[in-house]
Amino acid sequence: MDLGAKEHDELRQGEAYKPFYNDPNQYKKHFYIESYGCAMNFADSEVVASILQEQGFGATNNIEEADLILLNTCSIREKAEQTIRKRLTEFRKFKNKRGGLLVGVLGCMAERLKSKLLEEEKLVDLVVGPDAYRSLPILIGEAETGQKGVNVLLSRDETYADISPIRLDSNSVSAFVSIMRGCNNMCSFCVVPFTRGRERSRDAHSIVAESKDLFEKGFKEITLLGQNVDSYYWLDEANGHAVTFAELLEKIALINPSLRVRFSTSHPKDITDEVLYTIAKYDNICNYIHLPIQSGNNRVLQLMNRNYSREWYKAKVDRIREIIPDCGISTDIITGFCTETEEDHQDTIDIMNYCKYDYAYMYFYSERPGTLASKRFKDDIPEDEKKRRLTEIVDVQYHLSLKSNQNDLGKTFRILVDGESKKDPNFWKGRNDQNKVAVFEKKNHGIQMGNYVYVKINSCTKGTLLGEFVHF
Repeated sequence: MDLGAKEHDELRQGEAYKPFYNDPNQYKKHFYIESYGCAMNFADSEVVASILQEQGFGATNNIEEADLILLNTCSIREKAEQTIRKRLTEFRKFKNKRGGLLVGVLGCMAERLKSKLLEEEKLVDLVVGPDAYRSLPILIGEAETGQKGVNVLLSRDETYADISPIRLDSNSVSAFVSIMRGCNNMCSFCVVPFTRGRERSRDAHSIVAESKDLFEKGFKEITLLGQNVDSYYWLDEANGHAVTFAELLEKIALINPSLRVRFSTSHPKDITDEVLYTIAKYDNICNYIHLPIQSGNNRVLQLMNRNYSREWYKAKVDRIREIIPDCGISTDIITGFCTETEEDHQDTIDIMNYCKYDYAYMYFYSERPGTLASKRFKDDIPEDEKKRRLTEIVDVQYHLSLKSNQNDLGKTFRILVDGESKKDPNFWKGRNDQNKVAVFEKKNHGIQMGNYVYVKINSCTKGTLLGEFVHF
């Protein structure tokens, strides 16, 4: 899976969502949800919120109010599962003090660990897979009678296209729009084909309609989501025309020039010149591509079943920079994969220096039960060696990120303001076209959330551009 790796091998965890309704007394029951892992899980939580609201449940960020606690889980690494188990243990203690409280696990951990979570450890009342969220009302009803609610069946056609997500993120500036589900790539290290099923694309009409609705509600930026967005393909049976990802991008860009468009994630073997030229054509499609490399060594890439070579990948990066000269590029890297030698590891460092990534999500290999790698290869690299190699990769990326940001000193960028700086509420933060975070002092300019502003960059760290407001 290429979505959702986290720098320094840390789990990406979202805060519990804040409620998105006006009247807290509108609902008789409330649900509390935490989402872990990739952006797709956060988007799924918004679908779940919509389904639950139809059944009379309102969202709450106060666990004391909750009648239903849900964890939308990630199974991509062992550390993720350990974190979720710890959280479930905390919820069980809380549940023992309150009668009638239900606890459920959603998402990628559901199918693989359903028996342990339900029967052996008795941590949850509900286990629901990514394709079974429509059955939540029935499963909740079963759990309320003392039964265990379970549905982890995968689907070949479920896309939730007809469900309007409840936007639980309170910034009202940026939103996720899911365009496809599942994955067909079968990377040997990845659990996604087994936890999310085969690839299927959502119909283009519903994607455009959802994006228009978001813009009309004041959202200024959307991110189109899929495990591999470049393989998006939907046949419009009304006219027999097949919509590609490049065409979908164009349809979204044409909604309004003020709607900024991003996407994630691209598989290197599938991103086309047509997509690159579409990005270059429209100013509101961000010049930024997340392009996971995973390893810089051809033998390891073959073991990973990535279906490209280091030479092919480098040529793709060259092509991106030829068509979109100022394109930001980030990546995912796995170190310490099965049989990886020191020479293989140095190949990864070499390709990092060649591509000069703006930033990267880096982590060491964690064997996941049920994957092709777990069945075919021995996880034979000692953990201390994995950590040493990861440290080297992190250090290389530190300098690449710092150099990339230093190259922006003195430049002026158009920034979409999406919140206050976490370190200082007297500063605004936002991202530029290349997905870099910029921070600048508020002062008395009348700037509001969702404004586009021009900011001149005066200094930087390896992760942030520091600047001053120039004009709207």
